[in-house]
Amino acid sequence: MLSPEELRSRAGEFGWFHKIDLGQGVITPGQSTGPYLGPDLMPDMSGKSVLDIGAWDGYYSFQAERLGASRVTALDHYVWGVDLAARQAYWNECAARGELPDHGRDATDFWQPELPGKRPFEFAKEILGSKVEPMVADFATADLSSVGHFDVVLYLGVLYHMKEPLTCLERLRSVTDEVAVIETQAVAIDGLESQNLMQFFGGEFIGDYGNWFVPTMDALRQLALAAGFKRVEPVVSPPAAPPRSLVTNLRRALGRGPAIGPTTHPAFTYYRAVVHAFV
Repeated sequence: MLSPEELRSRAGEFGWFHKIDLGQGVITPGQSTGPYLGPDLMPDMSGKSVLDIGAWDGYYSFQAERLGASRVTALDHYVWGVDLAARQAYWNECAARGELPDHGRDATDFWQPELPGKRPFEFAKEILGSKVEPMVADFATADLSSVGHFDVVLYLGVLYHMKEPLTCLERLRSVTDEVAVIETQAVAIDGLESQNLMQFFGGEFIGDYGNWFVPTMDALRQLALAAGFKRVEPVVSPPAAPPRSLVTNLRRALGRGPAIGPTTHPAFTYYRAVVHAFV
């Protein structure tokens, strides 16, 4: 067994997105600040088969295992194989030129067939003594017969990266036998509550050219129902909108507010929505 110092040193050899507890007081130095979804936001996984789509370092795959899942599959390919540093440099060049990037380069110029991005997952799996099964596949295009069916499917932080959200949710439904957990960037629009709306981005959203659609909660619910799920329960709903000042109200009424961008409108509140979609 590695000592805490050795474990920390070994973990430091990798670039991490998730903060994963490896034991002995060692937590991987992940870039993600969360908030992470705890067991209270998850369905019962005891004795269930679980598919974690877009697993990255495997935080939720290992969590499902700890929550008693009988079998867990961690599916990813993009962050396991794409040279994210080179891609980001290219994106920065595009931003400087005011151009949108060619996403096709992800599978050519930036693709690394040796899958270096998968190494943190494999290291954590080894240290944790995990039986999580990795699957290298693009869920949006993979032959779903090769993916299989699972009682619980985790679709966390994926939907807003998809160009065709309804098609992807239809694919999600086809591999789900009981319930899917969908977590996505979402927007609440003051004055337009209970409206099925989606905001489209081509790269403006938080500087990430891989973000496409941001739905309201009602749009997310309708998307899941249209995809074939029978019931959709919100688990993390929109936060309460802060009260507007009198000056803000007057400016809006007179049409004299300051210049605003697609993510700075005072009526828009962005948050991470979570729903359970039942078959």
